Amino acid sequence: MLFNSYAFLIFLPIVLAVYYCLNLRAQNLWLLAASWFFYGSWDYRFLGLLGISTVVDYFCGRWIYQSTNPRTRKHLLLVSIVTNLSILGFFKYYGFFVSSLIALLASLGIRANVPMLNILLPVGISFYTFQTMSYTIDIYRGLDKPCDSIATFALFVSYFPQLVAGPIERASSLLPQLSQKRTITGRCLREGLMLIVLGYFKKVGVADTLAPLVDTRFTYPDQATSADLLFSLYLFAIQIYCDFSGYTDIARGVSRLLGVRLMVNFAQPYFSTSITEFWRRWHISLSTWLRDYLYIPLGGNRHGTLITYRNLSITMLLGGLWHGASWNFIVWGALHGMYLSVDRLKHGSRPPISEWTWRNSWWMIVKMFVVFHLVCLAWIAFRAQNLPDALHFLEGIFAGRHNAEINEISWMSKRLLILIVTLAAIDICQRASNDHVVFLRLPTILQGAFVALLIALTLAFGGIDDQVPFIYFQF
Repeated sequence: MLFNSYAFLIFLPIVLAVYYCLNLRAQNLWLLAASWFFYGSWDYRFLGLLGISTVVDYFCGRWIYQSTNPRTRKHLLLVSIVTNLSILGFFKYYGFFVSSLIALLASLGIRANVPMLNILLPVGISFYTFQTMSYTIDIYRGLDKPCDSIATFALFVSYFPQLVAGPIERASSLLPQLSQKRTITGRCLREGLMLIVLGYFKKVGVADTLAPLVDTRFTYPDQATSADLLFSLYLFAIQIYCDFSGYTDIARGVSRLLGVRLMVNFAQPYFSTSITEFWRRWHISLSTWLRDYLYIPLGGNRHGTLITYRNLSITMLLGGLWHGASWNFIVWGALHGMYLSVDRLKHGSRPPISEWTWRNSWWMIVKMFVVFHLVCLAWIAFRAQNLPDALHFLEGIFAGRHNAEINEISWMSKRLLILIVTLAAIDICQRASNDHVVFLRLPTILQGAFVALLIALTLAFGGIDDQVPFIYFQF
């Protein structure tokens, strides 16, 4: 059940109508049932995996907390981690590692007879696996206490607004909200509706409009001019930002209607003036998870420059692999690992985030321009189907081709101009105010006009008839 589907537009009002009539315990049970129905709508068989993660981590968390034996605590943590990573590894990475092994052995003249399985990837498995793993790790570290109710914990694992594409929440933030009485205020409703409208505009209005333009040029790069390929790369950068941050906005908006606050996952990342700042603004829930549960345990920046670079590289390589079982995602992660290492080399252990002033504005724009193009270079590997396709696309940008078999994307297309200028204006206002719902500060009549404008643009340029899946659903 996609957010951008008629089924969800029917599902959500029913969930809310019943939810508002119940007390806390009944609300949680109702949300749990709704969440499992939501997830099972893709494939009911996925529910078994969700149930295994829930039961294993609930009891491991309780027993870790109760045990005073360090060895027992460590073994219980290993049970949790191995169970979760085994499920994730089998369903997401079995085919990749087996095919890579077969190719490696073939290059050595060895013929391997390893069975290849046609495995269906469960939706959102990477997201909820990381979320539930962090729960037991935090209890082991003494940073959190176990949840008393298995129903509440099951809701934490399967909470439908953020189940399939994040944000990846921490137990310390989400569980207390699910365990306590929630008050739905007028502010909650206004914030929720504003975020939902913003999210649909980004996803349906912008991302889905750009998708066919981008898809054609990444599929047939030989038939496009070099300038057209470069412009389509810029459009993909906008597409993936709007697709993913649009999902997050809808998820946060729906959650606000339920009286629950989810973390901000994007903070206008393309205004970043360094790669370090980009990763503090892009997919924040994943970047902070990788920092806290991988980079710092590896040693962080505490053991010298070379070890720091090693830790950054390992973290980003695994971050790339988290996105998908393919060498192009590993290359994407490796590029960002290299970018971050250069940032550290240039600025030291904690690269600064520069503040904008009138005096340094031009220099800030130059840095923003450079960072955006470095990110776009890495996006080629991310978007292409494989590494040869990525290299072919990159070669096409620098080939200097002026003749094309497909029509060039018009830089001055009214549709593109309206959508991109509107999106840029929204991001500039949010960045300047550091407030994702800054438009609620407007007078009521202007709030209504703004919402009406976004809805009109979404319906005029998008619509939900095509139901284009969110890009990050594949992860």
